[in-house]
Amino acid sequence: IVLFSVNLGWFPSIYDTTHVVTDWDSFMIQLNQMIMPVMVLALQTTAQLSRFTRASMLDNLNQDYVRTARAKGLGEKAVVLAHVLRNSLIPVVTVIALGVPAVFGGAIITEQVFKVNGIGQLFITALLANDLPMVHTVAFIFAILIVTFNLIADVLYGILDPRIRYD
Repeated sequence: IVLFSVNLGWFPSIYDTTHVVTDWDSFMIQLNQMIMPVMVLALQTTAQLSRFTRASMLDNLNQDYVRTARAKGLGEKAVVLAHVLRNSLIPVVTVIALGVPAVFGGAIITEQVFKVNGIGQLFITALLANDLPMVHTVAFIFAILIVTFNLIADVLYGILDPRIRYD
């Protein structure tokens, strides 16, 4: 915030919730003020995911099925995309399934820092006002997100690895 908002003046430090999008210029203003909160939420997750994907790909490059595919005459691009990437995505799906709810949890703090009205702001306001039904509702929504993304991960396991079947 200090570097990009205060020193350089590129982005606003606080999200203007009263701004209404009516034309292209107002849309660009809205997009400009969304960059900082989105980057805060996305950069850490993206960096972690890319490092994990790279490590998984490097582990799978030395497997026997990769040598077999190369021995059969498949090109390097086909080997990497069809065999290595597909098998490397299995553990990555787990990281994504656990990381998406963490992004929603991080949104609670990010919305407070940038003064964005969202579910995190609603949760904090309800906590401070001792509005227990709203706190329970938001917590329940987060629980549903966690269960939903774990279900999606389980379905993707079956798609990515045909050996994994749920009878």
